[in-house]
Amino acid sequence: MKKTSLKAFPETKLAKLQTLQIGNDCAVHSIVAAIELLSEVKLDPAEIIAEINRIWWQGRFYRLAPNSAITSPLQLRLLRYLAKKHDLPLNASLLHLSPDVLRATAEADNIACLVTIYWWFKQSPKIYYRDQPKNYNREKGASGHTMLFAAYDPDHYSGEIHTPWGFINSWVNAGTGLFWMEDKAFMKSWGIPIPRWGNNATLTISHEIGNLT
Repeated sequence: MKKTSLKAFPETKLAKLQTLQIGNDCAVHSIVAAIELLSEVKLDPAEIIAEINRIWWQGRFYRLAPNSAITSPLQLRLLRYLAKKHDLPLNASLLHLSPDVLRATAEADNIACLVTIYWWFKQSPKIYYRDQPKNYNREKGASGHTMLFAAYDPDHYSGEIHTPWGFINSWVNAGTGLFWMEDKAFMKSWGIPIPRWGNNATLTISHEIGNLT
């Protein structure tokens, strides 16, 4: 399989879209990165987080609770809200993609995909930064995490570990590289069949002419 990356950008350029999360807000940071990549509009994650926490109490739900998780269906709702509010020519769908189709999206200039991975207690998948062998995901509890799929490189290694899947991830501010996962670890954690949300859930965002309807 050939090497691909969003907009054919090098890893260092894609890495600059990363913003560091403080709380349970990986989905917001991933959405902001996708918006900047596709529309060149830079939004402030902190402002979005404060807003959706505040309006939750008004019955406008873009997360499960203030400072709580943002599931894939809620990510879709949030992206559409931000696109309408900021007049962005973006559309989105919540799909369940195969690995081959996800890889192929990196070849399109107008598509970005958010993937959400899940794991059970003491089964967190390893996530590596750049070519370093250190595992940055040492979460012991059951949890989930959203990242923006950025690249597939069949020749990428983190130390001696084969890590072909690359992501824009909210664990560093800008940084000099992407975060990478082994094929088996990504397939397992992305493919967990969460009730109602399904497996391989992917928020697929596209740049289009005109606004959302």
